[in-house]
Amino acid sequence: MTTWNRRGLPVGVNQLASPLETSTLHHALSGMDEKDQKENGEYTGEIKGGLRPSMKLVVIGIINKEPKNIEVILSCEPEEEDTDADVGFQLKVSFMDKAVQRNARLAGEWGRPETTLSYFPFAPGESFKMEIVCEHQQFRVLVDGQPLCGFTHRLSQLASLTALRVFGDLQLTKVA
Repeated sequence: MTTWNRRGLPVGVNQLASPLETSTLHHALSGMDEKDQKENGEYTGEIKGGLRPSMKLVVIGIINKEPKNIEVILSCEPEEEDTDADVGFQLKVSFMDKAVQRNARLAGEWGRPETTLSYFPFAPGESFKMEIVCEHQQFRVLVDGQPLCGFTHRLSQLASLTALRVFGDLQLTKVA
């Protein structure tokens, strides 16, 4: 069993492999397949069978030196932003505002964003490990093992969330 330090790295490892050294994604979630993509800080993957309580998604990466934002989106379709597909969870990190906004889009309409945080865990040039845990009532987000926020489910059919997108000012090293 691997033990993780506070930076989301295995104990004894001081930094993650560079994105060039990481040739393929490691898919710990069963159901993610070869058509998943990871390029230059952007990842799009399919969650076969959709999300369900007790599933955990893990995103590990290194934030660029001069970041503006990072987004993680769980949606019904792996489409670009301009579609009206339902988004069960959008997590948008703004480095300028030092804020993490959470929201959902149902029937083409974005809901009221949530922004309350007790701390901002991201730093330019630093590695991070983000875990998104799907619970019965909410998504729970941890960064480097510390609770960051929760987001109550607004979309009742969790199984319809079949796409994960991660993009922004970062280099991804693992998505599982």
